[in-house]
Amino acid sequence: MRIQGLDHLVLTVTDMQRTLAFYTGHLGMTEVRFGDGRVALVFGGQKINLHPLEAPCLPHALLPTPGSADLCFIVAEPVAELLVTLQAAGVSVEQGPVPRTGATGPLLSIYLRDPDGNLIELANLAG
Repeated sequence: MRIQGLDHLVLTVTDMQRTLAFYTGHLGMTEVRFGDGRVALVFGGQKINLHPLEAPCLPHALLPTPGSADLCFIVAEPVAELLVTLQAAGVSVEQGPVPRTGATGPLLSIYLRDPDGNLIELANLAG
């Protein structure tokens, strides 16, 4: 078997509207609705399906838990600029810019948390 890529992942969320507002308003993702009332966030060629904690879609993870994800997104804008923009919007940035190592090489990253406490890394490809 040869895995070719990641199509989507799932986040379990406690407050759907708060989550949508964060990812669409601060991270520029697009909300989409599909199937029987399902909700996702789209960016590039990927998506994040959102499952409400009180009624996760079947099948689901053995222990669906809000705030347990650690995600890294590659962004086009310099993270130093995003840091200023996010802070001006009231989003707390926990760390950065700091150098890190990504799947394809060096990164320059900032870290923040979504409404459920998931760790969100926003990174530029460095070098």
